Amino acid sequence: MDQSTILLLLAVAIGFIFLVVILTFVPVMLWISALAAGVKISIFTLIGMRLRRVIPNRIINPLIKSHKAGLDVTINQLESHYLAGGNVDRVVNALIAAHRANIELSFERGAAIDLAGRDVLEAVQMSVNPKVIETPFIAGVAMDGIEIKAKSRITVRANIDRLVGGAGEETIIARVGEGIVSTIGSQIDHKKVLENPDMISQTVLKKGLDAGTAFEILSIDIADIDIGKNIGAVLQTDQAEADKNIAQAKAEERRAMAVAQEQEMRARVQEMRAKVVEAEAEVPLAMAEALRSGNMGVMDYMNIKNIMADTDMRDSIGKINEETNEDDK
Repeated sequence: MDQSTILLLLAVAIGFIFLVVILTFVPVMLWISALAAGVKISIFTLIGMRLRRVIPNRIINPLIKSHKAGLDVTINQLESHYLAGGNVDRVVNALIAAHRANIELSFERGAAIDLAGRDVLEAVQMSVNPKVIETPFIAGVAMDGIEIKAKSRITVRANIDRLVGGAGEETIIARVGEGIVSTIGSQIDHKKVLENPDMISQTVLKKGLDAGTAFEILSIDIADIDIGKNIGAVLQTDQAEADKNIAQAKAEERRAMAVAQEQEMRARVQEMRAKVVEAEAEVPLAMAEALRSGNMGVMDYMNIKNIMADTDMRDSIGKINEETNEDDK
C-alpha cells in the first residue's frame, strides 16, 4: 500500500470522526424537523443552546407545538423559562388549551404560575371543567343544644388571575366549614335546619368565601345531614355533676370543721374538769388551814361531813330510781 492510499484512508477516518462529533454536538435531525414544521431556526442557535447547557429538544419540540397551534411564542421566552427552572412543555400545553377554550392567558402569566409551583395546565383544565371538592362531616350546635353534622360538595373553578398568591383548596374547605358551623349555631331550633338544608348553602355563599383564593366558588351543595349528640343535655349533666361535687366538697369541709370544733370542745371540757379537780384538791388543804388558824371549829367540820354524806345518799337513791324507771320501760 503506497503512501497516498494511506493518507486517503486517514483523511476519510478523520472526516468520519469529525462528522460523528458534529452530529452528536449539533442536533441536525432536530433542526431538520423544525424546518419541516415551518419553524425557522438557525443551526447556530442550536449550537448556542448546547453551549448554554440547554437541552434543545426541550425547547424546539414545544416551539413546534406552539407554532402549529398558532401561538406567538418566541424561542427566547421558552429558553429563559427553561433556564429559570420551569416546565416549558407544560406551559405550552396550557397555552394551547387556553387558546382552544378562548381563555385569555399570556405566556408571562403561564410562566409565572408554573414558577410559583402550581400546575398551570390543571388550572386551565379546571377553568374549563370545574372541580368538585367534598368536605368531611362538619358538626355545628344549634341554640337548642342539638348537634347537627353536615357534609357539603363545593363546586369551584380556577381563577387564573389569582393563581399566583391565591390560597388553595384547604382554605376553601376551612372557610366553608366555618360558614356551616356559624349558620347552624345561629338557628334557634335544629328542626329548621333539617327542614331546609339549602339555607346553609345560601347563607355560606353570601359571605364571599372565595376572596383571596385561587378559585371561584360556583355552588355549595349539602350532600348529607345528620343529627349528632344532644350537646345541651350533656353540658347540663356535666354542670349538675360539677355542682354536686362542689356541694359534696363544701359539705365535707363543714363536717370536718364540725368534727374539729367538737374535738376542741372536748379538749376544753377536759381542761375545765382538770381545773375542777385541782380546785377540789385545794379544799381539804383550806379546811386544815382553817382548823389550825381557828377560823373553823370541830362542829363545823362535822356538819360539813354530814351534809356531804347526805348528798351522797341522795345521789345513790336518785341513781336507783333512774335504773328502775329504765327497767320498767
